Amino acid sequence: MPTRNNKSLVIIKPDGLLKSLTGNILTRLSETKLRIIGAKVVTVTRELAEKHYPHLVDKPFFDNVVKYMQGKYYSKEYERVMAFVYAGEDAIGKIRQLAGATNPEEAGSTTIRGQYGRVTTKGIFENVIHCSANDEDAEREIKLWFAPAELLEEIYPVEEKEVTEKKKVWKNQS
Repeated sequence: MPTRNNKSLVIIKPDGLLKSLTGNILTRLSETKLRIIGAKVVTVTRELAEKHYPHLVDKPFFDNVVKYMQGKYYSKEYERVMAFVYAGEDAIGKIRQLAGATNPEEAGSTTIRGQYGRVTTKGIFENVIHCSANDEDAEREIKLWFAPAELLEEIYPVEEKEVTEKKKVWKNQS
C-alpha cells in the first residue's frame, strides 16, 4: 500500500503549556521525521475555537471545549496555544498514532495523551495536543489557523490580492 505525503495541524493546548510539556511533545513528534513548515503562538479567540470545532457545536460539552481551547480554565498567561503545521509521508497517521486516543483515559500509556493527559473532576478532557484527523480536516484547520505567508511551503493553491489593512509594526522601524 503506497504511503501519502500529507499535512497535519498540531496544537499544543493550554494544559500542555501549563505543564511545560512543549519540549517533550516536540521531541516525541521529531521521531516521525516530518518537517515543521509553520509554527506560532496563538491567543485563541472564542470565534477561532468555535470554527475549529464545528462538528461539536450541538454537543452539550461544546462550551467547555471552547473554553478549554482558549485556556479559560487556567491563569491568564496560559490563555494561548502553540500551533504547528507538519508535512511529510503519512503525517496524519504518524502524528495520530503518537498522540493516542482523544480521551486520555483510553489512550495508550506510551502515547502523548496517555502519558500527559487527564480527565478533570469537572469532566474536561485535558488531552494536551490536537492533531488533524484526515486530509479534509487538515486543510480546513491549517487554513483556519495559518495564512499562506506563515508557512514555509505553498501546500494549497493561493492567489495574490491587494489588501489594505492597519497592522502593528515595530516603533521607529525604517
